[in-house]
Amino acid sequence: MVPKGFGRPGGWQQADLPAADDAHAWFAGRLPDDWFLELEVSVDREEITVIGSIPDEGVEPAMAEGRIARFREDTRERRIAIALEAENRYARKVSWGVRLGEKSAMFTHLAVPVMTRLRQPERQVLDTLVDAGVARSRSEALAWAVKLVGRHTESWLAELRTAMEKVDKLRAEGPTVQPD
Repeated sequence: MVPKGFGRPGGWQQADLPAADDAHAWFAGRLPDDWFLELEVSVDREEITVIGSIPDEGVEPAMAEGRIARFREDTRERRIAIALEAENRYARKVSWGVRLGEKSAMFTHLAVPVMTRLRQPERQVLDTLVDAGVARSRSEALAWAVKLVGRHTESWLAELRTAMEKVDKLRAEGPTVQPD
């Protein structure tokens, strides 16, 4: 038996996952109206991250942690039930977080291992970051570098994501090929 997600030559493929382009709308319709003022839903191959802004009503920064902890505890059972529904629908784990004024907290989230092969010049960059104390390990240095690149190229990455969505749409509209 072939494990789920490895049904194609070359291993896991994006096409093996159900589409999640309606995830924001699904969560907006599924979540109780009084939970969030604003909702942010982001999706990748492994995870759906749901972050909502909760009413701050003039909450002082010192009170924010307590308010976030209370919201987390009060909504836990319903969030778990909704996450299970979404995980069945989209075949991805669901992670939750909230924003309260300037304070934000993730309740759950995945840290997914990523394997890569690096040549010596790339390893030297990571080792320099470790030796300088910027990171504790090559793994942490790589994560730091990815965050830095993402922060400084967000508009380009957004444009690339839009282009990829167009390609996915064209691919879905195109002809299907039946195996022999």
